[in-house]
Amino acid sequence: MKALWKEFSTYAVVGVANTLIHWQIFYVLTIAADLSQAASNFSAFCVAATFSFYVHALYTFEAGASVLRYLLYVFFMGGMSFVVGHYADVWKIHGLVTVGSFSLLSLICGLFFSRFVLYGEREA
Repeated sequence: MKALWKEFSTYAVVGVANTLIHWQIFYVLTIAADLSQAASNFSAFCVAATFSFYVHALYTFEAGASVLRYLLYVFFMGGMSFVVGHYADVWKIHGLVTVGSFSLLSLICGLFFSRFVLYGEREA
């Protein structure tokens, strides 16, 4: 249980940095570049994911990072970011709601996806 708590707390700290990166890029792309929320959310996710993927591989899950794992992570979570942004565009939801809801969804789904799919084969 102690190892799981350490894993979650490290995941959360990296997640805060990831969220800051994501939100800043999202707003630059939606406001300054006038991109759709779907494109902005996906692009911001990809940049933030690059940072967090390697930090998680090194510190949170203590597993080596690979290109295949990175692409699997970006495909799954990036797809989710695009879908959330797409529905925000369709329903004309404010950008703050878009990144806030995706951040919450990303915290929950990203932890389980990372723990059980990406890094699940590591030794105990």
